[in-house]
Amino acid sequence: MTKLSFSNQPTLQLLSREQIETIHLASLKILEEVGVMIQSDRALKLVADAGADIDATGKIARIPQHLVKESLVSAPSTIRLYSRDGKHDLLLEGNRVHFDPGSAALYLLDSQTYQVRRPVSQDLADFVRLTDGLENIQAQSTALVVSDVPDVIVDRYRLYIVLKNSPKTIVTGTFSVEGLYDMKDMLAAVVGGEKELARRPMAIFDLCPSAPLKWGDFIVQNLMDCAKYGIPGEILPMPQLGATGPVTLAGSLVQLNAEFLSGLVVSQLANPGAPVIYGGSPTTFDMRYLTARLGAIETVMLGCAYAQIGKYYGLPTHMYLGLSDAKIVDAQSGFESGIGMTLGTLAGINVISGPGMLDFENCQSFEKLVMDDTICGMALRLIRGIDVNDQTLAVDVIRKVGVGGHYLAQKHTMEWLKREIFNPSDLVDRQDLNIWKKLGSKDTVQRAKEIAQRIIRDHKPEPMPRDIEKNLDDVGRNIMKRHGIDKLPLGPA
Repeated sequence: MTKLSFSNQPTLQLLSREQIETIHLASLKILEEVGVMIQSDRALKLVADAGADIDATGKIARIPQHLVKESLVSAPSTIRLYSRDGKHDLLLEGNRVHFDPGSAALYLLDSQTYQVRRPVSQDLADFVRLTDGLENIQAQSTALVVSDVPDVIVDRYRLYIVLKNSPKTIVTGTFSVEGLYDMKDMLAAVVGGEKELARRPMAIFDLCPSAPLKWGDFIVQNLMDCAKYGIPGEILPMPQLGATGPVTLAGSLVQLNAEFLSGLVVSQLANPGAPVIYGGSPTTFDMRYLTARLGAIETVMLGCAYAQIGKYYGLPTHMYLGLSDAKIVDAQSGFESGIGMTLGTLAGINVISGPGMLDFENCQSFEKLVMDDTICGMALRLIRGIDVNDQTLAVDVIRKVGVGGHYLAQKHTMEWLKREIFNPSDLVDRQDLNIWKKLGSKDTVQRAKEIAQRIIRDHKPEPMPRDIEKNLDDVGRNIMKRHGIDKLPLGPA
């Protein structure tokens, strides 16, 4: 038989190359003619010195095309994120797909009462340990905004809890200028210093312009500081179609892209070659209820199309997908999340944030995170595609089994079973009906709850070496001292 080996990764493309180029040119036109507001004198001077036309009274910068082109050339096309243990590193390039939980939820769906409440520190620690134990969610996030610590340090404290409880890479963000400096120091304490952090980054920072076409003072400072320290910055435009962005998908793609490109220019002027991720969290706007629709199919389409533009530029991509507008873990949360994560995976988005999230990006759920992990696994199996080669064609095995035989005892079956067939956890019920009844007739949410409880109880994340833990705690205590805080629920002591 002739040697064969064909692999075909299925992909989703909503835009043609000609459409992408049209959107690109329209974005350049917006940047040159309308411009963006930059509410930072330092950033405004940076782009002015590079040749942007500045309206100082309105703090509007009109950015020429050559700055965009130069910035696209200098930004790296590949970003490697390093994990503490070296076992969970992520490479952001091409069509490689990685998942992390949705971030910064103000509420938690309680697993015992099934009521929505504000989370506390132990909830976040448990959520991080659960994420650490889920195979298909490869990165952490600072998922919950806890309510039992002072607001002034809550962004730092969330990162501290994640670093303590998992070696995985992290998607995070800060709520102030000073917060980024402290969080940079915490990360540096874990990896071995500021220079080592620039060489081996282990966290991405979300950086969100305000739609339409506006960069707030502290966010654009965060953007410049991330560039300065070599920390990957995820520029995250967030227009709502029909409210803070055009109601048409193409129009919002133009605005999204213009907002991203303006941030890219600032970052590359601050530090040419700084790592930047082409990210976004656009939504449609429900005119009936005045709410953002994160589970809507148009939101998913926007995300997938937007990522195509990022790939056209040769940049790593990110999108908030897999979230649900449902208030509880129910059928709506399942189909909205499943559609979003599957289509996002087919689009080859490098970082997909959203697993676990409910209620317009406001609420996290342990049970939904477990369910979404299975969806992630199925989606990742999908994009592996179908390998066609001498072994997978199985001609010799078919010949051996012949007419009327079976393949259960064949060596070929044992060799290829795990490689070909995705085997989900006990979350997915594939038992006989009578066995399902004997096991308690449990639905998916009940099984997800039991799995979450088991992982939180039994899973042991890779412990942090004591010298690194001491360095991190020292940084934490300095932050506490500066803000007059004597004690925090989970340390540092």
